[in-house]
Amino acid sequence: MKSKLNVIAAAMAVVSLCAGCATAGKDVSASYVSPAQFSNLDCDQLRMEMSRLNGRVNQLTGRLDEAAGNDKALVAGGLLFWPALFALGGTKQQEAELSRLKGEYEAIQTTNTQKKCS
Repeated sequence: MKSKLNVIAAAMAVVSLCAGCATAGKDVSASYVSPAQFSNLDCDQLRMEMSRLNGRVNQLTGRLDEAAGNDKALVAGGLLFWPALFALGGTKQQEAELSRLKGEYEAIQTTNTQKKCS
């Protein structure tokens, strides 16, 4: 009976720790950004801004994907060596920035379509 309780407690601890794990970049959703803030840009400027945002989105996505993979490995290792669980990544700022950048990218795409840029 005691061993069942220990297994259940360990499983609950792992689940709660995974809540603090990094989110993979593809799983971060875009936050809303108004396309109006890009309405003063011409088509070339919109393309340049999309290119800049795309580079930063790819960079952050790579970092978050790496952190998520590391966190999974740490949780697995943490079952054997629990102090490793304290090293789980804190990337909430990166997730928030990625969400905002994805929103800006969508807003620029909307403006691009409205202006009938090629």
